[in-house]
Amino acid sequence: MLTADLATAAGYRRLQRSIRSEDPDRAVEHLRAMSTDIRLRVLEMIDRAGLGHIGGDFSVTDILATLFGAVLDVDPEHPGAPGRDRFILSKGHAAASLYATLAYCGYFPQSELATFTAPSSALNGHPNRRKVPGVETNTGPLGHGLPVAVGCALGARLRGDGSRTVVVLGDGELQEGSNWEAAMTAGHQGLTGLCAVVDRNRLQQGARTEETVGLDPLAGKWDAFGWEVREADGHDHAALLAAFAPATTGRPVAVVAHTVKGKGVSFIEDRAEWHHRVPDQDQVRAAVKELTR
Repeated sequence: MLTADLATAAGYRRLQRSIRSEDPDRAVEHLRAMSTDIRLRVLEMIDRAGLGHIGGDFSVTDILATLFGAVLDVDPEHPGAPGRDRFILSKGHAAASLYATLAYCGYFPQSELATFTAPSSALNGHPNRRKVPGVETNTGPLGHGLPVAVGCALGARLRGDGSRTVVVLGDGELQEGSNWEAAMTAGHQGLTGLCAVVDRNRLQQGARTEETVGLDPLAGKWDAFGWEVREADGHDHAALLAAFAPATTGRPVAVVAHTVKGKGVSFIEDRAEWHHRVPDQDQVRAAVKELTR
């Protein structure tokens, strides 16, 4: 199992404290820089490995940066601390973005990102909790993350430790019925320590969600299941910070984060074929130019 990069972890904790204490504009500036770093590393990982899910990785990046940069109460040096907040990436195929985020925070050395999907690497194509610190549960088969998150939130209530559980779901993933069983349970239980974030990029493998199995009105569905619903631009860090605030109505929180698949690179954005397409070398160079301009 990978172990913490102590120097990076210490720097991350200082950065997180700074972001939380700064004026909003300065905090957003830091989160934008973190998002750019994550996207560049994901691009490098997928280029080296020759596989990955770059569209979904890029759509969820700003969500991950905001959560780990300013919201979650976690410690990379002690990833199993009993009172920690729990984060679950239910859309496990976006593992590269999660790994890049965890490495940025010091859960393990950034040099390990070069091993993404290599034989015997801890960094599998889908996250594995037995190999990667910061991964709370194995994900990949869609529809499993929210049920596990409900269990985590129930456990936190029983312990009374005040910890939060945040789960990020793909929108196409919501076509799995297990999500709605879990959503119904969370609403019934009034799990105020639970936050479900939907990466609403409106694309899934091969087609648009509304052409496959329509989800709209998505916010209305969560509301009907007993959740406090918030909608936000999933690439606006300030809007995300507001949306990730604790529950105020005695219900779990559902954040519908409106995103663009492949955000940040014009020729990847909002195109279904980039669900798991790999850029060639010219495209890599063009993508780096766009991400760093």
